[in-house]
Amino acid sequence: MRGGGISVHAVDVAEGCPALGLRVTLAALEESGPRPVAEGVIGRDGTFDHPVVRGVGISPGIYEAVFHLGDYFTARGHPGPHFLDRVPFRFTLADAAEHHHLPLKFTRFGYAVFRGV
Repeated sequence: MRGGGISVHAVDVAEGCPALGLRVTLAALEESGPRPVAEGVIGRDGTFDHPVVRGVGISPGIYEAVFHLGDYFTARGHPGPHFLDRVPFRFTLADAAEHHHLPLKFTRFGYAVFRGV
């Protein structure tokens, strides 16, 4: 079993491929406001390669991952406005030693994101 961290896997199910280039931002939601934790893009294998995956900078608390789907669709030749633009996903991390995997499956008109293994 993996150690702590937050990983993301994104698949464009309409195209049947990893969401190469999809921008993802991750913030810890604190009383003073959001604290950026990670930002980057989905790679060729459909995953988000960032130190946060290995638990760097992660502690218990509430987090929000934002998937920048509108920009992704525009880059693939679908000019906006888009039905889905920025898709936020808030979740609570109670134990920083436990790994949290967030699989995202989406089309231009719908999505599913959940805690995976």
